Amino acid sequence: MCSLIASAAHGAQPTLKDAFKNDFLVGAALNPSQFCESNAVEAAIVKTQFNCISPENVLKWEKIHPQPGQYDFTLADRYVNFGQKNHMFIVGHNLVWHSQTPDWVFQDNKRNPVDRDTLLARMREHIFTVAGRYQGKIGGWDVVNEALNEDGTLRQSPWLKIIGEDYLLKAYQFAHEADPATELYYNDFSLENPAKRNGAVALIKKLQSQGVHLAAVGLQGHYNLDWPADQELGETIETFSKLGVKVSITELDVNVLPSVTGYQGAEVSMNFSSRPELNPYTNGLPDPVQQKLARRYADLFSVLVKHRREIERVTFWGVTDGNSWLNDWPVKGRTNYPLLFDRNGKPKPAFKAVMRTAHEKIEDLAQP
Repeated sequence: MCSLIASAAHGAQPTLKDAFKNDFLVGAALNPSQFCESNAVEAAIVKTQFNCISPENVLKWEKIHPQPGQYDFTLADRYVNFGQKNHMFIVGHNLVWHSQTPDWVFQDNKRNPVDRDTLLARMREHIFTVAGRYQGKIGGWDVVNEALNEDGTLRQSPWLKIIGEDYLLKAYQFAHEADPATELYYNDFSLENPAKRNGAVALIKKLQSQGVHLAAVGLQGHYNLDWPADQELGETIETFSKLGVKVSITELDVNVLPSVTGYQGAEVSMNFSSRPELNPYTNGLPDPVQQKLARRYADLFSVLVKHRREIERVTFWGVTDGNSWLNDWPVKGRTNYPLLFDRNGKPKPAFKAVMRTAHEKIEDLAQP
């Protein structure tokens, strides 16, 4: 808190990591142009503003383990080295997911489903190889990603169909064996919705009863201008905190474009045709919407600051608007504005609104 005041007094641009350094880590998900520093502007933003990083894609199975017995650690190593060089907390994302996992993982050489033992062996070998390589370097892993349906039941993924419900337990056991010191996380979207949240609570309780030490639950935080309500977010944080785990906001962005279906999640398989009315801001974000986005971020961070004792980190899913996945999901080729920095790397009104929540926190703490 004092560093924020000192920065302002000396005319320096306050940073997110300094503003919230006594509350939680502030991070961003990176692509290779940022951690390889070919995009100098965005690499500089990352080094200046953030103290925590996540990999957008380079640690996912299809990138790092594309063929049986074939690993490619080139970009993953660059990502980890960037974090180490800049003294950042490094997140691994992810080890077990139904998406961006090659078909061969689940199939034999005749493209038939493998049996339980074969898939478990492949899971174990992958986790031990990847998590083991970065032992002592990656501070925490999204071990299992998006295992739940919207109604809170387990997703009928190949992992579940072939192995059974204990694939989750096995994934966490393997990750802990591969790197006993790393933190283990469960990560999912729309956990603010009661049915899915209840399913996640039941899942976490079951894993805990089986001896898994889960350090945190990741709320992905793919939000829009109207969802979730502040109360829903606060209640969700409190619900998971009562289980004895921390909460992280792991993939934060705020979608400002019209919804195609009213869907509130982040199911990556969704893909809809483009229509002009779904892409209204190709020439820039109108000021009223820009201000609404700023207010939205201010409200979200007010909730997060209020619950700072329960929160481990807040990570944005991207660095600037131009490289956000929301430009191509769930409709390809749109122009979205979901982050704190614009396409030129300049801070938006939303950045200033977020920083004001840190000032307001200081003022509240200063009250007698």
